[in-house]
Amino acid sequence: MNWEPNRQSHLTIQQQILNWIRERIERGEWTVGMKIPSQRKLALAWKVNRSTVQLVLDELKAEGLLESKVGSGVYVANNSWNVMLNSVQPNWTRHIESSIHEPNNHTIQLINEYEQKDNIIRLGTGELSPTLLPTKQLEKSLKSISIEPKAIGYSPPQGSLKLRQLLCRHLRKRGIQTEAENILIVSGALQALQLIAIGVLEQHSIVFQEQPSYLQSVHPFQSARMRIVPVSLDKKSPQQLSLLQGKRQSLLYCIPTLQNPTGRSWSLEKKKQVYDTCKKLRVPLIEDDVYSELLFDRTALPIKSFDRSGQVLYIGSVSKTLSPGLRIGWIVGPTPVIERLADIKMQTDYGSSAFSQEIVAYWLEMGLYDKHIQTLRQQLKKRATFVENILKKDFKEIATWQTSEGGFYIWLRFNKPIVNKAYFLNLLKQNVLINPGYIYESNNLHHIRLSYAYASFEELTTGLSILRKQST
Repeated sequence: MNWEPNRQSHLTIQQQILNWIRERIERGEWTVGMKIPSQRKLALAWKVNRSTVQLVLDELKAEGLLESKVGSGVYVANNSWNVMLNSVQPNWTRHIESSIHEPNNHTIQLINEYEQKDNIIRLGTGELSPTLLPTKQLEKSLKSISIEPKAIGYSPPQGSLKLRQLLCRHLRKRGIQTEAENILIVSGALQALQLIAIGVLEQHSIVFQEQPSYLQSVHPFQSARMRIVPVSLDKKSPQQLSLLQGKRQSLLYCIPTLQNPTGRSWSLEKKKQVYDTCKKLRVPLIEDDVYSELLFDRTALPIKSFDRSGQVLYIGSVSKTLSPGLRIGWIVGPTPVIERLADIKMQTDYGSSAFSQEIVAYWLEMGLYDKHIQTLRQQLKKRATFVENILKKDFKEIATWQTSEGGFYIWLRFNKPIVNKAYFLNLLKQNVLINPGYIYESNNLHHIRLSYAYASFEELTTGLSILRKQST
């Protein structure tokens, strides 16, 4: 909802809003039975008082265009005036409500919407700042890439063979021994999860995950009718997994290195213990490893590096390191799984961008990617130190945190349970956007995922100052 009333117009703000809503209904964009956004959201989007919104809604109700449902909200009315519209348009609301894919949490919908606004200070974004993206180097490399005509047609089902071969070489540096036939190129890690959800699991399968989890904020498994089960991966995990597993298919999803949202990493001992547990119980393991190259001062072996039984489906991506806009990631797994997922991918999008695959292949082949990673680690470490110094100065009485080992995030825990929806919205009114803990773990009112990767140093200073005032 990018529209705002024009403060310079001869029409009053109230009249402009009335006209705008009427147009949405007349054009069939707001269909019969659709629930309209809350007064709070509308007021926030249009930068007006809620009383103005209330007056508009009251007038539209009087006209018969809107109706209130007690305890539910305000809807586009199904009265005689709207029946005419309804007779010439499908009931899209009913179609939407009965669709397979789960809608995003309302807070996440707001995050997705407000991340696009230039005046917002983004303190939770899982994305690199434009200043950290190698824009000039990418532009320069485009002039150097030689492209064969065949290379920019539809990709083979598993993706560019050249890129997969280069990835084999790249992954060997991480201790992963694989062949091109065991790699599938995907349009980012999220597509990898979606393909796995519909390609290798039956409905109502169990997906084990640590809490809190990024998986809670997206719905690749939930929309495929999987059951998400939180599990504590400690020394008791063999018994816990076996008790919870039951007769259903199951798998374990984890981010062992620089976990999202906490930024924490497992020890090598824990990685081996979890792997051995899954192997013993024959529970496949999805290792999401998109952040591991951003460890500041050390390297970490992935679980896939000691997988000798095909137990692990390994996911990597350049979205967190090179460019999210390239939409290039990969899955490493057993041949039958990769062939199955490649077949499904061909049914859905006929392959990832050929141009993007050529760019990533060039950067790997010429050594540009490794050089960029080295520089990026240094820049992110500088940003993490900057934020942690502010936290030590201004937040030590009200919150706790762990020093960042790398990646994007600090999992900031407030001493009091203040991080609720109202807290989120109050910060949004001040143009500060956060990722609250409750989108990663139900009823988590203590944490926020604090990102130092996107906002400028000036924005980080301003945003954290506003965050401090809001939190006391």
